[in-house]
Amino acid sequence: MKSEEYRLGYRGDIEGLRAVAILLVIGAHAGIPWLSGGFVGVDVFFVLSGFLITGLLLRELKETARIDFTGFYLRRLRRLMPALIFMVVVASVGAMLLLGPSEQLSQADTAAMAALWLSNVSFALMRMDYFAQGADSNLFLHTWSLGVEEQFYLVWPVLLLWSLGRRRGELPVARLKYVMLSIFVLSLGACMFVTPRSPQFAFYMMPLRAWEFAAGALIWLYFGNGAARATAKAGAVNAIATHWLGWVGFALIVVAAVSYGGQTSYPGWRALLPVFGATAIIASGWTDSRRGVSCVLSLPWLQVIGRISYSWYLWHWPVLVLGHVVTGSHDPWTRVAEVLVSLGFAAASYRLIEAPVRHQGFWLSHRRIALYGALGITVMVCLLSMHWFGVAAEGSQGPAMQRYARARLDAPSIYSQGCDDWYHSDRVLLCGYGPKDASHTLVLMGDSVAGQWFPAFSQVTTNPGWRVIVLTKSSCPMVDEPYFYARIGREFSECERWRHRAVEQVASMHPDVIVLSMGLGGTQSFSQAQWIEGTARTLGALGGGVGRIYFLRSTPHLDFDGPSCLASHAGRPKWLSAARGCETVFDDARDRQVYQWLKQAAKRFPNVQTIDMNEEICPRRHCLAERNGQIVFRDNQHLTASFAASLWPAMAERLGL
Repeated sequence: MKSEEYRLGYRGDIEGLRAVAILLVIGAHAGIPWLSGGFVGVDVFFVLSGFLITGLLLRELKETARIDFTGFYLRRLRRLMPALIFMVVVASVGAMLLLGPSEQLSQADTAAMAALWLSNVSFALMRMDYFAQGADSNLFLHTWSLGVEEQFYLVWPVLLLWSLGRRRGELPVARLKYVMLSIFVLSLGACMFVTPRSPQFAFYMMPLRAWEFAAGALIWLYFGNGAARATAKAGAVNAIATHWLGWVGFALIVVAAVSYGGQTSYPGWRALLPVFGATAIIASGWTDSRRGVSCVLSLPWLQVIGRISYSWYLWHWPVLVLGHVVTGSHDPWTRVAEVLVSLGFAAASYRLIEAPVRHQGFWLSHRRIALYGALGITVMVCLLSMHWFGVAAEGSQGPAMQRYARARLDAPSIYSQGCDDWYHSDRVLLCGYGPKDASHTLVLMGDSVAGQWFPAFSQVTTNPGWRVIVLTKSSCPMVDEPYFYARIGREFSECERWRHRAVEQVASMHPDVIVLSMGLGGTQSFSQAQWIEGTARTLGALGGGVGRIYFLRSTPHLDFDGPSCLASHAGRPKWLSAARGCETVFDDARDRQVYQWLKQAAKRFPNVQTIDMNEEICPRRHCLAERNGQIVFRDNQHLTASFAASLWPAMAERLGL
C-alpha cells in the first residue's frame, strides 16, 4: 500500500496520511462501532499511490527521456513482495494448525491468488461480497487491494510513456492532464454505473478503481511542479484557502469513515468523499506544509505508524481472523489484544524484512537473477498452496466432514424446484403441494426465513382436505417499505414489485391460513414507524377475506456458520480444546424490539396472531449448532430442513392444526 517517495522528497504529511488510512482500516476490521466505514482508508492509499508513482515516473522521464520498466517493476517487487510472501506463508501455516480441513480449502485457494497478486480478480469472479458475513473468515480477503495496486503498477508506466512519448527536458504535461482527466471521468462513470448492478466487480476490479489513482496523478500534475508554491505566494487569501482545504479534506475522510458501513452501496459516487479528501490534503501540503492539517499529520507518532503501515496492513487481518478462531470471542478487549499482536508482527516484519530488503542493491545490480528468483518464489508458493488444497480436500472427505457438508445442503426442496427467484426477477411463483381440489389452503409467504419452514408445513398435506402453497423471495421482507439490499448494492426494487403482486394474488385466493415470516438481515435501516406501518399495510392488503394470519417470529441467528464451525472443531487439534464450542447465547435486543413492533401491527387486525418458535430452537436462548445428534443450522441463520421438519408437532399445536 506504499510507494518509494524518497526520490521525490520526504513529506511528513503523506506519511501521516498513511497512518490515518491504516488506522481507519484496522478500526473498521476490528469492529469499532462508530468506524464501520473505515474501509475508505484503502481509497486513500489508492490516491497516494497514483500521486507518488506518477511523480516518480515523470521525474524519470524528464531526466532520462525513458522509463526503465525492468527497474521499476523490480523496485515494486522489492518493496512489496517479500513481506507479502512471508505473511502468506505464516498465515497459511496458522490456518493448517487451527482450521478444519473443509475450512482450509478456500484459504489454500486464496493464498495462491494472493501470491499472484490476483486475489481481487478471484473475489470478483466468486462474487464474494466484502461486507457479507462469511467473507470475514477468509485470511487473505484484505489482499484484494494489493492486487489492485500491483495491476495499477503494471499498466501505469506504459500509459504515461504512451501519453508523453520519449522526450528529454520539459514534458507535454497538458496532454497528460487531458489523459488523466479522461481516465478519471470514464473510470468514475463506469464505477457509478456498475456499482448498483454488479457491486463486487466495481469494488474489486482495477479498471473501475483507476479513477482513484488518476485523482492522485492529477494532484501531482497540477501541484507537483511548483505551481502550488507559486500560487501560495500570490496572497494571503490563497494561503487561507489552502490552509482550510486540508481540513476540509480531512473532514471528508472522517465523514465517510463514520457514516458508511456494510449497508452502503460502495464504491460508486460515495467513494468521492475519501478520494477528494485525500487529494485536498495532498494539495494543501504543497503550500501549507508547516501549518494546519499537514502539521498534525507530521506528528512523530503518526510518522512511526505511517512507516509500518504496509506491514500492519498485511498482518492485521490474518491475526484478527485466527485470533477469533483461538479465542472464539469478539469482545472489545480481545480485539484490542489482537490488534496489538498484529502491530507486533508488523513491527517485526518491517524491521527484519521490509526495511532491509527495500534498500538492497542486489535487486537492481543482478536484475535477471532477481526477476527469476521472484518468479520462482511465487511459483513455489502457488505449488505449495495447491498441495495444501489437495491435502485439505482429502481430509474433508471423511465421514464426519461429509455429514457437515450434507447439512449445508439440507435445504427445503422449494429451492431445487425453482420456487424462489431471489433478486433475479419480480415474478410471482406459486408452488402448490397437495390435492388441487382441497377444501382448505395454507399459504407460506415471506423470505428465505419463511421458506426454511416449508419442510414442517409440508406435513399439513397429510391432513385430509389440505393444500399448501408457497410464495417466497429470498431477502424480501414482508414490510411495505423500499429498502437497500447490501448484497446487490442497490435498492431491492424487485422485492417491492413482487410483494405487491404476491399479496394481491394471495388475497384473491381467500386461503384458510396464511403464515408470514422474515429475517432481519436486510432490514436494519427500518425505523420503528416503518416496521409497524409497513407491516400493517401488508396485512391490510391481504384483506378480511382470508382466514387466520400468523406472523412467525424470525428465528435466532448464530454469530458463526453452523456447519463450518462443526467441521472446524471436528478437525481442530486437541490442544486447542480451550476454545468455545459451536454454541452461543442469543440475546439480540433488535430482534426483541422488532418482534414487539410486529405485535403492535398485528393487534390492528382481529384475525392476525404472532407465533414464537424460538424456545424450541434455542431453549432458554442457548443456541447449539448441533443438538441431540441433529444439526440445527445449515448456515448462520437458516435451519436445516430435517430439523425444521422435526418441529412440526410444536408448530401444529400453536396453529391449532
